[in-house]
Amino acid sequence: MKERSAFIWIWIALLSFPLGRDGVGSLYAQRIPEALEYTEIYDFIEELTTDGIINSNAAIKPYTRDAIAAMLREAQGRDSLLNKRQREDLQFYLQDYALEQDTLPTYYSYGHRHVTQWITPVSNLSLADPSLHILTKDKIFKMRVRPILGMDLLYNKKGLITHRWYGAEIQMDIAKHLSIWGSLRDNSWKGTGYLNDAYFPDTYAKIDGAKLTKPDYLNNLPGVQYKEANYGGDFSDSRGGISLYTWWGSIGVQRERIQWGDAQHCSNILSAHNPAVPMVTLQLTPCKWFQFDYFHAWLPSNVLDSTYYYREVYEEGVTKINYRPANKFMAANMFTFMPIKYVQFSFGNSIVYAERNVQAAYFIPIAFFKSLDHLLTKGVNSENQNSQAFATLTVRPTDHLRLYGTFFLDEFKLARLKKSNPEHNLVSYLVGFNWSGWPLKGLSLRGEFVRSYIATYEHSISVLDYTSNSYCLGHYMGSNSQSVFLQLAYRPVRGLRIMLDYTWDTKYRAYDYVRHNIAGTRVPYPIIAQTPFSEKIWQNHELNFRAVYEVFNNCYAHIDFTYNNTRAFAPTSDRIPGEDRGWNADGTSMELAGAELEAYYLNKFSPVFFQGQNFTLTCGLSFGF
Repeated sequence: MKERSAFIWIWIALLSFPLGRDGVGSLYAQRIPEALEYTEIYDFIEELTTDGIINSNAAIKPYTRDAIAAMLREAQGRDSLLNKRQREDLQFYLQDYALEQDTLPTYYSYGHRHVTQWITPVSNLSLADPSLHILTKDKIFKMRVRPILGMDLLYNKKGLITHRWYGAEIQMDIAKHLSIWGSLRDNSWKGTGYLNDAYFPDTYAKIDGAKLTKPDYLNNLPGVQYKEANYGGDFSDSRGGISLYTWWGSIGVQRERIQWGDAQHCSNILSAHNPAVPMVTLQLTPCKWFQFDYFHAWLPSNVLDSTYYYREVYEEGVTKINYRPANKFMAANMFTFMPIKYVQFSFGNSIVYAERNVQAAYFIPIAFFKSLDHLLTKGVNSENQNSQAFATLTVRPTDHLRLYGTFFLDEFKLARLKKSNPEHNLVSYLVGFNWSGWPLKGLSLRGEFVRSYIATYEHSISVLDYTSNSYCLGHYMGSNSQSVFLQLAYRPVRGLRIMLDYTWDTKYRAYDYVRHNIAGTRVPYPIIAQTPFSEKIWQNHELNFRAVYEVFNNCYAHIDFTYNNTRAFAPTSDRIPGEDRGWNADGTSMELAGAELEAYYLNKFSPVFFQGQNFTLTCGLSFGF
């Protein structure tokens, strides 16, 4: 009874807080994350930030819809700094975030108490874009229902791939303190191609590359967990959550893609490259210059636990054992400080752990998880869990220019900094810039450079890898890799964005994180004593022209024309234990060489559809992204 009474008093205290800073409650309502796939609103926020019109915390994404509404209102208050196209874009996006401002979209909008009286006699309805918006007269209940529908067509000399998706999304806000949302997207990849001895062994074959993503593929497409399909790849994506909030923070349970670390192309902390995972979240925003974020997530390990299984009556008199995946969890926090207008600094730490049950210690939001790990595991001489630390710095030295950098530390020892020590620390770093709005409004130039050292994101115990569904949680290139990204973009008119991207990705010698034992000797850490970035085994150059036009809110058409050249290379040095140069069917290592090894790396790291030199045309239309 005491616990129940305490909860009731906490609930009453929470609801008694003012609804917003300085009494402006409506700008801090509906704590629902905006999907990262809605790239157009994120790009517009980035443009306004780089031009010095608003401030945004690019280190933590997705933004919530109320936060985006507040940023748009901030830009509206500085209307004199916007050009004609930016004002039109601003008004366009304000319509999509009308409910977050306690109003309805004005286009195709009408009050219709006489039409909806059978639902409620005190509500207004709006049909737009083509979403359904409901707002009660007392503004206590808000709801948005949106259909999801889209298709992309990809064509090159390998054949044609179709990607279609459909579903629906619902978002609700109750009493300005409780948000509930959910969405479902059913996806399907299909592809066929004709006889070509260079690609297909049969006269009419399905494109193996119809599955454009899998954990080993080195591309920036969002990772998925495919269902069984012999024609390509099917998968469904169900997301949603519930959040209890007030103006100074929120706590919730959700399943969403998240990105931590300031980056435009791909973050090296949390990149949202993996399928969305369920998590408990906490965000505190008590003042304009500080934000705290925490989550505890349940990660699919894709590693079977030989001690955890079900028995199934498979046939009469026959029992089948079905092994279950090992438990895997993650806890992480991030502190963000914005001491002055032009500087943001974030730092935090995380831990990936694989206990039988969740560990209560990792539910402490403000904690240094490695210290807790030592307390829980060192006393019995067991292997530590996998902890990380990270930081990101953003500086805007002048309007129109934004500089940022992100540092990810997976394993670190001061002794490894000595020149006499051949070992390297397990780190990844990213530096980038965005030049926007000068000399031409709407024009921007972006660039990023990423390097990740040997064994970064990896662990000698597979279940503790920095992965979820076997997809790397950090940068999609993984360890011992380098990535260069450049983008020239232009927004000439409302809703239209034209981009020219160049990507240069390089993967160097691939290793498993074998900690000891070379040829029967005990040599400490032989893998991380290898020279990083020494011999490339895979490389992709890609030039992409893309035009996107948002016809109305959440509905856009796009066309892409892409040239890529994906190649593999065979190292000339001797193989060391733990280096990946091929695997037998029984899981034992091989030592392929020459053309066979090149073919192995090419198939391992890239889908057939993108291997070699290709000119690929992509066009598509989507509702609800």
